[in-house]
Amino acid sequence: MKPLIRPTRDAEIERLFEVRATTRDNAISSARLAELGITPETLRQALQAGEMHSWVGLHEEQVVAFCNVHDQSGEVLVLAVQAGFEGRGLGRALLATAVRHLREVAGCSRIWLMAGADAGLRSHGFYRAQGWRPSGVCDGHGDEELLLSAP
Repeated sequence: MKPLIRPTRDAEIERLFEVRATTRDNAISSARLAELGITPETLRQALQAGEMHSWVGLHEEQVVAFCNVHDQSGEVLVLAVQAGFEGRGLGRALLATAVRHLREVAGCSRIWLMAGADAGLRSHGFYRAQGWRPSGVCDGHGDEELLLSAP
């Protein structure tokens, strides 16, 4: 069964924070995101301004995954799948939708993201299997920059 992916609706923004707090690896609470300046209101403002775009993955009409991108920088800001919903193709479908948007709509030639460098994380193998490669840039949080190979 093909995953159901569609643009995030305003009424679902709060749910994105619930999903982000319940991922299997690298869960981040709403409180921690707020400390970083990421709140439902700041996300809503960025989406309304067209600075970011967001899609959700649904299971039985419930949001269980999402992906947000920043159009100007070409960054995939977050891809999150709620624990228990992995392995159903939601992450792949969301990432493909996001990349297509960044290439075809936003016109980005450089598409990138930051992900944990720990090979034990699910995301480590996932992104590499989708064609993402380390650039050699790392941040102070144990994350590495991954670049998407040319199509």
